[in-house]
Amino acid sequence: MVIRTNTLKVKRRDLAKALIGRGVSLEPLAEWSKVGLKVNDSKVPIGATPEYLAGHYILQSPSSFLPVIALCPQPDEVVIDMAAAPGGKTTYMAQLMKNKGTIIANDSQKARTKALYANCQRLGVSNVIISNYDGRKLPSIVKNVDRVLLDSPCSGLGLISRDPSMKTQKNFKEISKLSALQKELLLAGIDCVNPHSKTGGYIVYSTCSVTVEENEAVINYALNHRYVKIVETGVQVGVSGVIAYKKYRFPASMKLARRVYPHVHNMDGFFFCKLKKFANGVKKKVVEEDKKPVADVSKEDRKDSNGKKKERKKKKRSHKEIEDEELKDDYGAEDMSDGSNNVDVREEQESNDNEPIEEDEVKQEKEESDMDEEKLAEEPKKTKKKIKDKKQGARPEKKRKKHKE
Repeated sequence: MVIRTNTLKVKRRDLAKALIGRGVSLEPLAEWSKVGLKVNDSKVPIGATPEYLAGHYILQSPSSFLPVIALCPQPDEVVIDMAAAPGGKTTYMAQLMKNKGTIIANDSQKARTKALYANCQRLGVSNVIISNYDGRKLPSIVKNVDRVLLDSPCSGLGLISRDPSMKTQKNFKEISKLSALQKELLLAGIDCVNPHSKTGGYIVYSTCSVTVEENEAVINYALNHRYVKIVETGVQVGVSGVIAYKKYRFPASMKLARRVYPHVHNMDGFFFCKLKKFANGVKKKVVEEDKKPVADVSKEDRKDSNGKKKERKKKKRSHKEIEDEELKDDYGAEDMSDGSNNVDVREEQESNDNEPIEEDEVKQEKEESDMDEEKLAEEPKKTKKKIKDKKQGARPEKKRKKHKE
């Protein structure tokens, strides 16, 4: 367990003496922290001592110290904590600013702001304004601030050592959704910052996750869409950020980001990166590149869709029309110009085929065939071929006269 000394009310040395007198075994957290104390054992509840109630310290993970140290807020600056509840990082920033300047502590969940308010009151923080907005809408409310801290909502996969059930609760689909939200929040945080600030112009992004999709990929997205660059964090804890992972390839400056692993650093898994904004607006090159492919694709899709529609129309042509065309080619327009519909003729022919053929009809058919043979001798070879096909194939589709009784 780790506690952070509230130097607004007490020095770390005096707090350590008071807690040791109550039976608490503790030691300094690390060389990189001047306010952290590591509790090894305690005879009293750490969250119920008179010192705790008086606001001399707060229970906080050592990993949560790092993004605040990297941001390094200065007195008299205007700073935004975009996801502030329950207030550990907010109160640490107020401590570094010596209760001077302004901290806008925002959280999108109203219920969580109660804990934020309680911690600010207990620790004696007086330069905090608590707000309840969707972090993505902050640029339309607050602009030209000096620094922004975004400890973004994440999957929490860096906390598996404390909560093993996280391994089964999260899936890749949820991580993808969180990544999209983190990108929007980071762009909103960048838009709130004044690039011409004399003391600031910095943004620190952090998560308690170790996935590349929630960390380096989000930072890379910001680099491609806003005028920012990665700078040194000023913290030597952890290892360098990832520059190549599976399908991802990131710029060499990504090494300036820091990763903390539970099995290596004996802390919660964490990621943090510091950005410096040097101009306002959206990168025009990226916007143009994003627009061009969309326009080209849409035109091609329209051409393809028009071509497909034409093909469908051709396929939709009825068999009746195709058969009519074939008949015209075989027998000529004269045979088809008897004023009757082919379909009706065919239907009547089929119905007549089902009826019994009488002697008179047989005689009539013989006479017609004899006439055709006479025509063979007179007509040229082309007509002979047609009539031969006519005999071999379908018989001429003429209405048969019904025999009168």
